Amino acid sequence: MNLLARAARLQEEGRPFALATVTWVRGPSSGKGGSKAIIHPDGRVEGWLGGACATPTVVRHALEALGDGAARVLMLGEEDYRQEVAKVAMACDSEGAMEVFVEPILPAPHLLVAGVSPMTETLRRLAEVIGWRAETVSEVGDIGRAGERSYVVAATQGNFDEPALESALATPAAYVGLVASQKRASSVMAWLRERGVSDEALARVHAPAGLDLGSTSHEEIAVSVLAELVAFKAVGAGAQVVQVDLPPQATDPVCGMSVDVAAARFVSNREGEQVYFCAAGCQRAFESDPAAYPTP
Repeated sequence: MNLLARAARLQEEGRPFALATVTWVRGPSSGKGGSKAIIHPDGRVEGWLGGACATPTVVRHALEALGDGAARVLMLGEEDYRQEVAKVAMACDSEGAMEVFVEPILPAPHLLVAGVSPMTETLRRLAEVIGWRAETVSEVGDIGRAGERSYVVAATQGNFDEPALESALATPAAYVGLVASQKRASSVMAWLRERGVSDEALARVHAPAGLDLGSTSHEEIAVSVLAELVAFKAVGAGAQVVQVDLPPQATDPVCGMSVDVAAARFVSNREGEQVYFCAAGCQRAFESDPAAYPTP
């Protein structure tokens, strides 16, 4: 499968990953301009970036990007034509250099709208316009799919608001809201309380959902609900946190480069301690005069 098509599919599925692209090279280098790779949260790589020095370094920075949500530009090698990049020392014998742009692709917010009506359909379409994954559901069981990045809005016009909210509150959804009048909302909350739903759980419910616009059309109600959801997201609620597996790192005492301990091929022993190197050249330099290099 084409790598960009694969990335598009992962994004549609709501799966986080980082896309790394080689934007510049100075030969000799195994990396080529335009080369791309997908880095998954567990460190797996699809695609090609470069050799033994480049790939582990890019993976580590990609995992950090997934953790903090910030893109970065990496300069691998001895080059100083830009000041805003993250410079990474390279001791590979090729003496090449390359620049890599690492972009974290985080899952879009997921909106579940319970109920089928002109308003819910408008809300779904508006959410998709701003890049959210959105769907309307007509069965209570579907609401159980909500996760930590989901926003659930019950708008069933009284058909199944109560069980919809009860189901939503059993999930870790970032937002749970009810589209209803104030009187109707109070009745629904009373029903949930009688069902044994705790006050702590009920406090999660935004009811009535949306900005108070008075008597409006269903299109304007949809806009008001989406506006509240966007404001809720903007303050960090339902943040797009990605759990990554950062491998144990060691520092090459010769060049200062980080080395993945589990994958290291060049290892020496000094006074009973393992010393890790990014490449054979660094290991050779160290073993020729260990005293010249401080313990990392």
